[in-house]
Amino acid sequence: MLIRLDPTRATPLFEQLAAGVRAAIIDGRVIGGERLPAARDLGRSLGVNMHTVLRAYGVLREEGLIELHRGRGAVVAVRIGGHAALAGAIHDLVDEAKLHDLPESALLALVSEAYRGSPAASGVLRGARTR
Repeated sequence: MLIRLDPTRATPLFEQLAAGVRAAIIDGRVIGGERLPAARDLGRSLGVNMHTVLRAYGVLREEGLIELHRGRGAVVAVRIGGHAALAGAIHDLVDEAKLHDLPESALLALVSEAYRGSPAASGVLRGARTR
């Protein structure tokens, strides 16, 4: 699992780290039941404080992507579902956005808007729409 952090970005390091691990889980680069590096070791390898790693792990635990166990560390949650399909859809979306020269910030804003407005929580899935 390769994670890159950019201290010059406005995004806090713990969020960048959480995003990198989240992507690895969704893409299937790390699988359910797999142990993640210890916070101290990962922090050392990335050049960040152990507490930065723990904060990122906490975010991922709240999202249900990992489990934290005293003595065992962080373990990817065993999940049955469409993560592979989700990863494919994400890559397709990014490819389409790049094809149309849509800036990353605009794509992220569109995804955020769609996520907030999605009725998926009520069990209704919305089909593709054009604007």
